[in-house]
Amino acid sequence: MRSKLLKKVSRIVVKLGTGVLTDSRKQPDLAQMEQLVAQVAREHQAGKEVLIVTSGAVGAGMGVLGFEKRPVTLDLLQACAAIGQSRLMATYERLFVRHGVNIAQVLLTHEDLQHHERHLNARNTLVTLLRNKVVPIVNENDAVSVTELKFGDNDKLSALVACLLPADLLVIATTVDGLVEHFGTPQARLVSCVERIDATVEHSARGTTSATAVGGMATKIQAAKMVVRAGIPLVIASGRKPNFLRRVLEGREEGTLFAPSSKGLKGRKRWIAFFHHPKGAVWVDAGAKMALRDRGTSLLWPGITRIEGGFDAGDVVQICDADGTEFARGLARLSSTLCTESSRSRSVVVHRDDLVVF
Repeated sequence: MRSKLLKKVSRIVVKLGTGVLTDSRKQPDLAQMEQLVAQVAREHQAGKEVLIVTSGAVGAGMGVLGFEKRPVTLDLLQACAAIGQSRLMATYERLFVRHGVNIAQVLLTHEDLQHHERHLNARNTLVTLLRNKVVPIVNENDAVSVTELKFGDNDKLSALVACLLPADLLVIATTVDGLVEHFGTPQARLVSCVERIDATVEHSARGTTSATAVGGMATKIQAAKMVVRAGIPLVIASGRKPNFLRRVLEGREEGTLFAPSSKGLKGRKRWIAFFHHPKGAVWVDAGAKMALRDRGTSLLWPGITRIEGGFDAGDVVQICDADGTEFARGLARLSSTLCTESSRSRSVVVHRDDLVVF
């Protein structure tokens, strides 16, 4: 499976987390950054299109302000990010120029990816850079973005960027070898391949968080859910290992491979599924769930049992089963107010063309 999925990829997103970019004091580790850049440059020079999603801006700014521990208040986090981002990019520039590789900085906010026109513009910019043999280096716009600094989830950003392009492969470089089953016990073992993300996989992730990273393994599993549904494979591997990226791309047993869904999503469906904060939620009965999931129908009003949150026509809403578990997402054709007023009609609330089943 690895050989089939990985040996022919041409467009790769590589996520470099705080743990693989910084030392024990969470300051930039120049020797480590140098070997990571050398690996990316090698694949770039071999003809691959490689994009980096980087963390480390806050860590780079901490030293300037004399902080030994990561700040906990938003204003100090944003100050560190504003200072550190330019220093981080200067370091990347200095390291990549040794290999004759041009780079570009791209800072994104969630709104850039949620708004459809800005979403397409961001994609066009990244694709144009890749086609012109430039390595884009992407980060959340930490100095102004509240959400990322509060929740620290560049794993999600890397998954969104992979879905945006779309990429052929997402590689998340971390401080561990991959997903470990029975972590912290004598029976601990590396999981080589995950074909389905179930409760067992998620339980394993809760036991493998890293003290040096912000997100830990749990956020990486959430990123995996996104990309595999989009039809993109993901590998979580140790970025501390020399030549780990080459080994991944050669289809060797390196890290944990998450196999993609055989039914990937088209661009507009990816945008609906992953790039929004849903404005509300609708609960449906068992018959409606079966119709949506198994027959690919539209969601009609009679199948809805409950509405939560206020939403307008055109907003993305969660679609949940009787237990409250989200199993689909789509663009509402009616506002929550009109849904209530149309209680006796067979109005289409979410059309099948605007709906994604997870």
